[in-house]
Amino acid sequence: MVRPLNVGLIGGGGGAFIVNPHQKAIHFDGTRRVTCGALHPDPAIAMKEAEAWAYPIQGYRSYDEMLDQEMKKPAGERVDYVLIVTPNHVHFDPAKKALEKGIPVFCEKPLTVNLQESEALVSLVKGTNIPFCTAHTYVGHWTSRLSRHIVTSGLLGNIRWVDSYYIQGWLASRTEDMGVMQAEWRVDPKRAGASCCGGDIGTHALMQLRYVTGLNVTKLQAFLETFVAGRQLDDHFTVYCELANGGKALVRASQIAIGHKNDLGIEVNGEKGTLIWRQENPECVTIHLPGQPDRVYWRGEVKANDGFLGDLPADLMAEPTIPSGHPEAFHDAFARLHRCFEADVRAYQAGTYKGTDGSKYATVDDGRMGILFVEKAVESSKNGHTWISL
Repeated sequence: MVRPLNVGLIGGGGGAFIVNPHQKAIHFDGTRRVTCGALHPDPAIAMKEAEAWAYPIQGYRSYDEMLDQEMKKPAGERVDYVLIVTPNHVHFDPAKKALEKGIPVFCEKPLTVNLQESEALVSLVKGTNIPFCTAHTYVGHWTSRLSRHIVTSGLLGNIRWVDSYYIQGWLASRTEDMGVMQAEWRVDPKRAGASCCGGDIGTHALMQLRYVTGLNVTKLQAFLETFVAGRQLDDHFTVYCELANGGKALVRASQIAIGHKNDLGIEVNGEKGTLIWRQENPECVTIHLPGQPDRVYWRGEVKANDGFLGDLPADLMAEPTIPSGHPEAFHDAFARLHRCFEADVRAYQAGTYKGTDGSKYATVDDGRMGILFVEKAVESSKNGHTWISL
């Protein structure tokens, strides 16, 4: 029987939203478990939060204490990887310190608040060959992986145009003045970084573009706008992009579009056809081909060699965990990321880890690209929406 991996939480107390889907996903398969946590920057609150946790965990007063004390435990009892679910400005320091102790890191996005910190983490990961995941949730959907296979296999031909977007409405008014913790730090440049909307959800739209197409952005022209009066950071983010293959793309995000909840989606237009995927309807991928009826591929019902799809990778077809018609969603996407990261952590502990190619989860390099993209977008927007090379 395999020993469950021990996971330590950094952040997650005080009503933080994102820790809940993560901790459910960690326990999804019975091969991972949360065993400890430094849940709040105030040591007294951190200990109270740990005592009140939904299941028994060991509380620590700080992440420094947690990392130090856990590494004093024998192998098999200490933490196997850490999950960082703090606000943006508290990503870099615990990630750096965990890596320096040889501990794999699963870190919420955006990776850091600036490019210098991101590049330092990239250098550390490359120098130590320690597994590192940047938690871009939506690449964990099985249909995102099918979309990636379709596009990167050339089934749509050369990619001409991509529209990748993430539209919300929850910051359409001064939500940060209503005692909403999730809003308060996101609009604060000291805690969020140079961009609110772009850093928070624009990076998801960028990641979906890069993951599905396999193409990087080479140039951009950006418009960062703030529609809510008095807000310090952007709440609307529009970036026109040139892609590595010469194609064009729009990466757009908004948090002031009333009626939209978590409307992340992507449309890829190629020479031979179009692919459409939306995370609010994540069970299917739609393909439009000229002169043919639309093809809608549902998770659990995809068949190889159907006249459009060719052979399908065995590891892709082994991924669905429940029958079609029982919808997978947000928690399942998180679980798929943790499941794939677990495999790399176990390989690392066995001395067989060879690095990751980014096909299973977003890497530290992907996290760095998100920060580079946001910083160049901010620069472009401030300088008259000029074109800037990445």
